[in-house]
Amino acid sequence: MAKKKVAKFKESIGLDIGSHSVKMIHLKKQHDSFRLLNYEVKPTVPAGVDYTISDLTLDRFAPVISGMLRSMKINTKKIKHLVSSVGGDNTSIKQIRTIFLPDEELESALFFEAKKHLPISGSDMILDYQVLSVEEKTNNMNILLTSTTKDLLMEHSQILADAGLTPGIVDIESLAVANSFALNNFVEDGVYIILNIGAHKTNMVMYSPIMKFFARDIPWGGFHFTKDIMKIKDISFEQAEDFKIEHGLKTEEINEESKSAITLDISEKTAAEQIIHEVKRSLRFYVKEAGSSDFRKILLVGGGSKLIGLPEYIADHLNIPTELFNPFINLELPDKYRDQQDPQLALAIGLAMRPE
Repeated sequence: MAKKKVAKFKESIGLDIGSHSVKMIHLKKQHDSFRLLNYEVKPTVPAGVDYTISDLTLDRFAPVISGMLRSMKINTKKIKHLVSSVGGDNTSIKQIRTIFLPDEELESALFFEAKKHLPISGSDMILDYQVLSVEEKTNNMNILLTSTTKDLLMEHSQILADAGLTPGIVDIESLAVANSFALNNFVEDGVYIILNIGAHKTNMVMYSPIMKFFARDIPWGGFHFTKDIMKIKDISFEQAEDFKIEHGLKTEEINEESKSAITLDISEKTAAEQIIHEVKRSLRFYVKEAGSSDFRKILLVGGGSKLIGLPEYIADHLNIPTELFNPFINLELPDKYRDQQDPQLALAIGLAMRPE
């Protein structure tokens, strides 16, 4: 979540290591804004190689990152502000409310408090927190707790080291997604729902300048859209990927029998239906917990968000205005990037804009 700190760095690198692709962005700090210097997106699986989940090992990332650093002409020894992220099952984030405690007591108290709220065991937990506000009347503190495991952080650090990078700030994906929105926009009151649709999961973030922060992972993404098309059309994964990119969720393009890419056997929900179902569950939970249903807009980011027809599909099923988010909206852009608005770079931009 956006922090009210002044960024002291002159240049920054945001590195989003996804299962399907790696996104890297290079920004320059200019007074109260940022200028885009360069960016690159590279797949983690070479063209022509079958994309099989069981074959996706950690050692595939470092060569991709090293190649991106060379092609972007970034000298690793001169990087002063590198921000990357971790996400998935071994990360947790939750906003809590507690009594006021001075700084010297807060960290130790929160470690014990975190055990009540976060699903990671104490011996494996690496905890961080941010004080969001102190209530004037009650003097209670609203705090955002984040945690990951030692093993996940070590794996992440090893990937960076193998690519020739010195690990810098490591953020939680949900916070970086929120930052890409909050640091790039004038945010009005109300709750904004950000869906970061990746290859294997959709990271859902509910952000408001005054209401409770909420984030969760939904275990369906772009890979599962492709698998649905494979089943319906009885084609290969590569053919289904091409079909998905060309037609998306445009039902009239599916086949002669007018079957939809989002309609399978009546007993089996598709990826699109699963995502809608889980978002509805989360919205009901949020209303109960936060006491607010002032949902202003759904913003789609991530590689899977570019699926043709997806914003309309989500808006129709949730009755909330839905659109692709442009993470470049307030960046100063060189001429060659003037029309850039790729939503899959939102996480990397949120990382690169993170204050120290």
